[in-house]
Amino acid sequence: MSHSYSLDKFCSDLIENHPFNELAVGDNASVVRTVTVDDLRLFAAATGDTNPNMLDPEFADSSIYREVVAHGMWSGAMLVNLLGSELPGLGTILVDQNLRYLRPIMVGDTVTFKITVERKYERTQHVLFDAEVILESGQRAVTGTLEVLAPSEKISRKKLCVPKATLSTYTERFQAFVDTAKGMDPVITAVIHPCDEESLKGAVLAAEYGLIHPILIGPAERIRQLAQTFDLNIEPYRIVDTPYSQESARIGVELARKGEAQALMKGSLHTDEMMSAVVDRTTGLRTARRLSHVFRMDVHAYGKPLLITDAAINIYPDLMTKADIIQNVIDLAHILGLQDPRVAILSAVETINPKIQSTLDAAALCKMADRGQIKGGTLDGPLAFDNAVSLDAAKTKGIKSPVAGLADILVVPDLESGNMVAKQLEYLAGAVPAGIVLGAKVPIILTSRADHAETRIASCVLAVRIADANQKKIKPA
Repeated sequence: MSHSYSLDKFCSDLIENHPFNELAVGDNASVVRTVTVDDLRLFAAATGDTNPNMLDPEFADSSIYREVVAHGMWSGAMLVNLLGSELPGLGTILVDQNLRYLRPIMVGDTVTFKITVERKYERTQHVLFDAEVILESGQRAVTGTLEVLAPSEKISRKKLCVPKATLSTYTERFQAFVDTAKGMDPVITAVIHPCDEESLKGAVLAAEYGLIHPILIGPAERIRQLAQTFDLNIEPYRIVDTPYSQESARIGVELARKGEAQALMKGSLHTDEMMSAVVDRTTGLRTARRLSHVFRMDVHAYGKPLLITDAAINIYPDLMTKADIIQNVIDLAHILGLQDPRVAILSAVETINPKIQSTLDAAALCKMADRGQIKGGTLDGPLAFDNAVSLDAAKTKGIKSPVAGLADILVVPDLESGNMVAKQLEYLAGAVPAGIVLGAKVPIILTSRADHAETRIASCVLAVRIADANQKKIKPA
């Protein structure tokens, strides 16, 4: 008597195999799959096969099939998957395969992968399977045989779950964020002391993306030599010659005060040098709001961007400074399209402890939001990092909150912890970072001197969107 098996279990508690003595001619297993672009990209990532016929629709349009097709061995892998996962299952060893590829399988096709026991070899414990891949039309795309050494003993065990795969690349996520500024006017930006490759390259590329009109402020001859060395065209841009970095910062701030620049962008100087000119009480760019920094971190594993504040300006903020920090980041979240952002106020623990000042501040800040002193977002805290971003962690700890596990904004206790969180996400989790200083008369594009040009460009996107929102506010109805 033959049996049919269907591969429709995912991380079930237990799976078991079908050893040689249980198998009968005619036994079969199958799985139905609709082919997606992600399937092919994962296969390409695992094998290194980057044939554009299987990945690039534009290239494939000029091929014989006129559209993207599945890798031939992707189909073979799906058939072999049935052998190892279902029939015979655990302990199966593939010893031979002979497959013929009759028709292409396209992205969007729903296909059936099927294996059927054709013959058993008692002496060797080998089993020959008929293999086929069938299109919805009933036509066969692949036919052939697979031969395995079948397991001799019954095995039952918990199924191993494969890890989640990251499909989008850093470049794709970067480009998607840059695209959010399409159609917005470029921002006239005073670029302060762009005297190394990445800071000058970032400004020039941001201009080529249509994000900024740079005014390059620094030693003119040095900037021109850098541009020549790294093949950067700076001829279209105004250069303001200054002898040293402090003077570059002063001139940049002066241009912003006069309305000749709509934003500032940090170059290769130290943050303290630039910010001292910005916060000068007489000639700086202060407003009634406290200045604070926000990182926008696009972390693929989280599923949505995170705003982290303050990790660059306020070292040990007190309660009222934190209130300004939160209001600044909520206002930015609104500009980025989050109408009621979830704000997690972080500490080491999620309970109030009088020995940990950040937990007391968190409680007070939440009450300030209840009283309307902080507006535009939903606050909760103290929350530890895990239960701010993980629903499972929040559930395990019994936290019932509209913010826990779903945070859009992370408010850190101090600059040290915030900087560590942001850098870990960037360097270990592959986050796409962008940084901006809020609370001044103009947005300030503030990045680390170690940041690549892409980070500077992404930060320019924030400035463009802020400038665009501000412009819409002052336009007559």
